[in-house]
Amino acid sequence: MADRLRIGTRKSAMALAQTAEIARRLAAAVPGIEVEIVKFETTGDVDQTSKLLPHGGKGGAFVAQIREAVLSGELHAAMHSLKDMPGNEDTPGLVIGATLARDPPGDVLVLRPGLSIEDFRRAGAKGFKIGTNAVRRAAYARRLFPEVEIIHYRGAADTRVRKLDNAELQRLPDGGAVGPADALIMARSGLERVGLAGRIAYEFPVSEMLPAVGQGIVAVECAMKDWQTRQTLALIDDPAAHRCAEAEREVLWVLNGHCNSPIAGFAAIDGTQMSLTASVLDEAGTLIIEASRVGPANRPRELGRAVGLELRAKGAADIIERSRPV
Repeated sequence: MADRLRIGTRKSAMALAQTAEIARRLAAAVPGIEVEIVKFETTGDVDQTSKLLPHGGKGGAFVAQIREAVLSGELHAAMHSLKDMPGNEDTPGLVIGATLARDPPGDVLVLRPGLSIEDFRRAGAKGFKIGTNAVRRAAYARRLFPEVEIIHYRGAADTRVRKLDNAELQRLPDGGAVGPADALIMARSGLERVGLAGRIAYEFPVSEMLPAVGQGIVAVECAMKDWQTRQTLALIDDPAAHRCAEAEREVLWVLNGHCNSPIAGFAAIDGTQMSLTASVLDEAGTLIIEASRVGPANRPRELGRAVGLELRAKGAADIIERSRPV
């Protein structure tokens, strides 16, 4: 059992809150353990203007630098939001040692001051600008609100809300700008982590906007051969969240999705059974392919593989290929 852990994390308020929760749980599970939180300013944190694709997607922007520190031995472990971890590629030498119990997984609507959800609904979102950087959220928003304008919007959760409130423009890589935004689509869990849950104007049901794979799950990654750290992290692992994560990420693996693919997936456990629903959309939100299955909760990857293969059989691979960067 480890008596000291160095855990790497991003400098954002949400990442620090998530890592502090890991430290609290470790302290409760292993009295006297020393947890050192090492802060990283990742590529995605430094550049809050560009789209994530040039940085290698979320994996390259938010994960790669901290992963390298674990592989080099600088860190014992790394904290990630599971939805930021690429699921279509192996990372030799690393393993998810623990997942925390899942926070609320859904997406929500945050409105600028002075705008009510009634105003938004009455107009059918016509003429409104919704900010998001997620291709999945943008695709669903275009499907739900065909007349809305989706604008590129970057930043940590608290930063995005601040920009919304101050009617700030979002700078673009070419030197231009868009906005200001009238609304944002964000993860409920992220807003709760930074104390902004009170800004939620509307919560999209899972049936209306399927979450990103792994949304709401905090993952702790460590070296595969570091059995001492793995043994310690296992003490704070939530088995239900871990199984759901395995099922959802298996869908990504089967589909070979990339950061420009609007892919969604959500698993839930009821007793000994697990349900899994996943979807693939085109970027315009006009075409959606969905698959749902139920299977034994103790065989999550098998369920994820079946759902992923069903999506492929329905034509999901063609949608993903068309959205692949050239």
